[in-house]
Amino acid sequence: MRINWNYIKGIVLFGLVVFLFAFSSAKNGNRKVTKPIIEFVEDQKPFITHATVSKLLIQNQQPLTNVPKETLDLNRLESALNTNAMIEKAEVYLNINGNFSAIIKQKKPIARVLNSNSYYIDSNGGNMPLSSNFTARVPIVTGEVSKKTLDTVYIMARKIDQNEFLKKNVVEIIQNKDRSISLKLRQCNFLVHIGSLEHLDKKVNNLRAFLKKAIKDKSLDKYSKVNLQFENQVVCTKV
Repeated sequence: MRINWNYIKGIVLFGLVVFLFAFSSAKNGNRKVTKPIIEFVEDQKPFITHATVSKLLIQNQQPLTNVPKETLDLNRLESALNTNAMIEKAEVYLNINGNFSAIIKQKKPIARVLNSNSYYIDSNGGNMPLSSNFTARVPIVTGEVSKKTLDTVYIMARKIDQNEFLKKNVVEIIQNKDRSISLKLRQCNFLVHIGSLEHLDKKVNNLRAFLKKAIKDKSLDKYSKVNLQFENQVVCTKV
């Protein structure tokens, strides 16, 4: 009987591959997780600390480190991070060596509502709690505001965040009873009444032109109110 050595070699090679795969899987599964690497994306001050993120990563009340890789539920850990009110998006990774990484994108505050229950309005129109770790330098929001009536305030706050002129000058957003908007400016005693947010770009340009002229004329202290609610004019009330 003629022996088919190629067939035997194939069986031996297949068995060796299966053995190595099983050995590697067992070794990899028993590999311990190292200390998590927590990274905050974008150039932001951390409103949430590394220590808080580490606590959120605890699974079944057990430390995350020095546990077998196969025991980790990455989806559960990622969900735990994403439920935090300070976090916009979180992703977790675990490589073959047991290195665990958590990539955190924080929410970005663009205004701070100032009342008995203060909180931030974030860049997506949601809200986020104040942080004991860092205070954002954003305009405050006062007046007739609640979490259910922030649509107009959010549009105004987003415009301020995206406009360098407004960002430099506006320190307070006031929502009036009729949902119209007024602004307080840095180093100015008068109130700027925006009214509705229709033709907002035109109103911002009018405000820019008025301030430029008033600064040149040294007349900023002569006004108690600047009304921009009419698209093509600036109505000023003197002190």
